[in-house]
Amino acid sequence: MSLKRCCGVGFLLLLSSLLAHAQRGAAATTLAPAQPSVPAGATAVAGFRADLATDAWLATVPARDKARSDAYFEGGYWLLFWDFLWNAAVLLLIVLSGFSAKMRGFATRLSRFRPLQDALYWIQYCVVSAIAMFPALCYEAFFRERQYGLMNQSFSSWMRDQAVAFVALIVPAGLLFLPLLMALVRRFPRSWHIWMTAAATLIGIFVTAIFPVYVVPLFNTSKPLEDLRLKDQILSLARANGIPATDVYEVNASRQSKRVSANVSGFAGTERITLNDNLLRRVSPAGVLSTMGHEMGHYVLHHIVNGILFGLIVSAAVLTTLRACLYWLLRRWGERWGIAGPRDVAVLPVALLVLSIWNLLFTPIGNTFTRTQEYEADLYGLNAARQPDGEAEVDLLLGEYRKLSPTRLEEFIFFDHPSGRTRIYAAMRWKQENLCLFNAALACSNPPEALTGAPSPPIQQNGR
Repeated sequence: MSLKRCCGVGFLLLLSSLLAHAQRGAAATTLAPAQPSVPAGATAVAGFRADLATDAWLATVPARDKARSDAYFEGGYWLLFWDFLWNAAVLLLIVLSGFSAKMRGFATRLSRFRPLQDALYWIQYCVVSAIAMFPALCYEAFFRERQYGLMNQSFSSWMRDQAVAFVALIVPAGLLFLPLLMALVRRFPRSWHIWMTAAATLIGIFVTAIFPVYVVPLFNTSKPLEDLRLKDQILSLARANGIPATDVYEVNASRQSKRVSANVSGFAGTERITLNDNLLRRVSPAGVLSTMGHEMGHYVLHHIVNGILFGLIVSAAVLTTLRACLYWLLRRWGERWGIAGPRDVAVLPVALLVLSIWNLLFTPIGNTFTRTQEYEADLYGLNAARQPDGEAEVDLLLGEYRKLSPTRLEEFIFFDHPSGRTRIYAAMRWKQENLCLFNAALACSNPPEALTGAPSPPIQQNGR
């Protein structure tokens, strides 16, 4: 959850009567299909072509559903821009009105201990930001999701999750990390951006390690997967790919939404395989295995470590830029704003404004890095699970809230995952090169018997 979304509940916490116990969302009760329903144009027959098979899969989406998902995702392009403007306006108002300096002054009157002053400032900032951002939060995270049929929660249940995020995550995180970061600025006035880069990297590693064990249970309950046959298949797939997991967990994500998801999360001993109940209800076992192969690809290809290293490089560039911008801005307007310098905690809104500009400009680069890793995981999952039709089945469900066939420019700028068309084409291309696995009468480019000396039985598939 973003800072904007988590903080947006703050002022309602002050009016605590609005908060109620979480209510279970209306989860789908339909059983998962036994096999993917493969369209006629994507079955393994002589003359199979990956491009035509991709078109056949995409043609199974009703025009009305495609228009709705396109409208939802394209609306996100504008939300990215309006969120930036709204957030920037709030930050500028806090600074230009002198309110940031007043919050700092109030904190210094309450305590002479510098870290405690930073913590007290953070609490004030969270409340003020929460009040200002709450309308955008409500529309974007609740009402818009309900409008497009992606939200299962009642408003009180949704508010409960926002309250938990605010009280248990955002405020404590700031109380812990903001005094630390401000201490680095005061202790190393010339090189704090370097020390802060190292600190940010360590914080990222810490969060990655604790997230599946301590954060997820705040919002959802998980239990060992009850389908023993599917569990054995997933664990077998994990063992075959060198993943040290001994159990598979199911999380009740349907209380929040209808989105399908799974992950191999954790770090340094906290690794676990998790899939949500939407995936189990809406996807065939082939789709589940394809999804798990993808998630295992992230683990085996060291994408968590790659992400940390990428974050280290980006953090160094961002913080170096931030330091230069802060000194320039404060030399010109710091006295007017009542901010003494980078050592003054009242500089926080100015720093966040600079970071928000950087984040907006960096969107295509960050998305490209993530999208590339997701595509690599797709390819790994296809080779590990060997379920291209299951992959296509899942990709169509992901297309409920991602545009299935964007332009190349759209995909480059706005997509942090490959588009549905890109992913389905990759799956059908893999199937084209391995047709003998699905139809024993057809040849493979690299038949299994070439490596093992024994033919491989065809994988069962159902035509529509």
